[in-house]
Amino acid sequence: MVAASERKHRYGQDRAKVRFQEHRHPPCPLCERSETSWFYRDPVRGSAARRDYYKCGLCHLIFVPPEQRLSPEVEIQRYQMHENRPDDPEYRKFLNRMVQPLDRVLKPNSNGLDFGAGPGPTLNVMLEERGHTVSLYDAFFAPDLTVFDRTYDFITSTETVEHLFEPRMELDRLWSCLKPGGWLGIMTQRVDQAPSFATWHYKNDDTHVLFFSEKSFRWLCRRWDAELEFYGRDVVLYQKPAV
Repeated sequence: MVAASERKHRYGQDRAKVRFQEHRHPPCPLCERSETSWFYRDPVRGSAARRDYYKCGLCHLIFVPPEQRLSPEVEIQRYQMHENRPDDPEYRKFLNRMVQPLDRVLKPNSNGLDFGAGPGPTLNVMLEERGHTVSLYDAFFAPDLTVFDRTYDFITSTETVEHLFEPRMELDRLWSCLKPGGWLGIMTQRVDQAPSFATWHYKNDDTHVLFFSEKSFRWLCRRWDAELEFYGRDVVLYQKPAV
């Protein structure tokens, strides 16, 4: 039989453990730094789940903790609602923000990979119209892992990195698939371009769990020893050093 004093001691330890777990911040999924800070909590909006956002002091990534992410089943249902098509002129206009700066730096007949092509691949069509060849990968709609066994002159990732659960692994894998002198193009809205995080529409998409700033992309630039160029508010191009 446990004495009352011992029960009280154990209860106190359990409460302290719970308080520690409640206040322990998740590590950064990009740079893996353990010292992150709580940044913001969504207000209650109808039936939408409330979310917390944490910020890394090293790479400045803002992220949603793992336990507040959607399940894969719900996530794919959201993506299946997208109506992106190659014959949609507005969608082509949107993707041109990536295509135009990338095509200017590519050599003719370059070979590329579109990472996160989605249910209606279109960027590959636009680049193939310019004479390039493009392979596709998407975790849900084109899950062919053999694409990572090859190397490419360029890799694109449009409106994809904000969905990644393991950005360090995924982005390093893409970087390793680039040929020397190759280009990695990333398109995602940057948090430092938002007038206010609290009212930023981009964070209200519950499939978006990562939010990059200019400092986040510069951190990656240093990690990879790359050249970096910014285009507008949502496109960055990295060039891998030539041998």
